[in-house]
Amino acid sequence: MAKSTVAVIDYGMGNLHSVASALKHVGDDVEVIVTGDADKILAADRVVFPGVGAIRDCMSEIKRLGVGEVVAEAAKTKPLLAICVGMQALMTRSEENNGIDCLDVFAGDVKFFGNPLNDVNGDQLKVPHMGWNQLHQVVEHPLWSDIEQDERFYFVHSYYVHAEDESLVVGTTDYGVKIHTALHRDNIFATQFHPEKSSTAGLKLLGNFLRWDGQS
Repeated sequence: MAKSTVAVIDYGMGNLHSVASALKHVGDDVEVIVTGDADKILAADRVVFPGVGAIRDCMSEIKRLGVGEVVAEAAKTKPLLAICVGMQALMTRSEENNGIDCLDVFAGDVKFFGNPLNDVNGDQLKVPHMGWNQLHQVVEHPLWSDIEQDERFYFVHSYYVHAEDESLVVGTTDYGVKIHTALHRDNIFATQFHPEKSSTAGLKLLGNFLRWDGQS
């Protein structure tokens, strides 16, 4: 029987080695393809849309390579996981780099944390938000399977997502403000944290994604 396939989209802006290695680790029966080829991406059973760096550079490459159209098409028919800046690219607009229009898959903005940024006790928090923090599961979802409530995941970001439609939010994190850490609609699941860097819980989420049929 042929292996199922997962395509990691290569547009020059993702930590592709870490993502691909983590997927291979949890998916012995899955073929992981790192590619920018639209036909290969659309032929895969599942798609991962990673991203790191400045949103201006990411969106420039996304537009130049036509990645936005590929992501939109893939999300119609198969499970798609967006990670970090990949998640931010799905929003309407980002405040980063003096304001950048994004793909508008999810209505909402990517906002700067602020400077200074303080916690509930008035103590100043560092920006970027870097390191381990708790994730609160707002609703049940197959990707949360066997992951404990308020489990810790690994974050690296200076801007955070705020979705207009609260019904899309499946996970939140507090860091001076409430971050919409995970969003879901139809075939799309998006995380601000890096599951590939999040030890056991992150690997569990990736394994859940490889078994997810795109339904909630």
